[in-house]
Amino acid sequence: MLLAFDTSSAAVTVAVADPVTGAIAASSTTVDALRHGELLAPAIAAALETAGCTARELSRIAVGVGPGPFTGLRVGLVTARTMADVLGIEVAGVCSLDILARQSALALPVAVATDARRKEVYWALYDGPAADGSRRRLEGPAVDKPADVAHVLSGLPVIGRGAVLYGETLGVPAEGVVEYPSAEVLAHGVATGTLEIVPPTPLYLRRPDVTMSAGPKSVL
Repeated sequence: MLLAFDTSSAAVTVAVADPVTGAIAASSTTVDALRHGELLAPAIAAALETAGCTARELSRIAVGVGPGPFTGLRVGLVTARTMADVLGIEVAGVCSLDILARQSALALPVAVATDARRKEVYWALYDGPAADGSRRRLEGPAVDKPADVAHVLSGLPVIGRGAVLYGETLGVPAEGVVEYPSAEVLAHGVATGTLEIVPPTPLYLRRPDVTMSAGPKSVL
């Protein structure tokens, strides 16, 4: 079986699927930006139980590599690589913005914009869907202030949490927007080869907020 999950956003999303057809056997999504470390392991265990399989029956793991905030993204990547090492199986990384683009049902080019915090968005542009539903990334991923990238996204449907938070600035409607990546779409895309596979390394695009101390300050 194929286990897929993504923690690049405020959502912890998990799915178990057939590794060939991508048929979903179990899935769950919980939105809580502060509890990725608490939620992911129980969600994986619950999905495996619902699917009627054990971790030893997994043949592959798919994981979203971001871009995303440092802490949440690290939880997903460390979990995926640790499980894969223990089980001796492959980890397939996928850009989380690609997952969101694949979730669009529109037969048009689309833009993806997610919450990068610091009043910024992670964004990318995509071509219209191919016959198999896959989309080619045309530009990005990148991180910018919404006002600085509004002209690039202008005229395109925008998917992702960024469209909800900064819809007015980006000039797009904020209603009915798909906000978070789906592990079901990740699993199906990896199983069917309609999502591009990348190494399972985090795509941060910028340095984390936390920095190492330079040492104690002199009192002299």
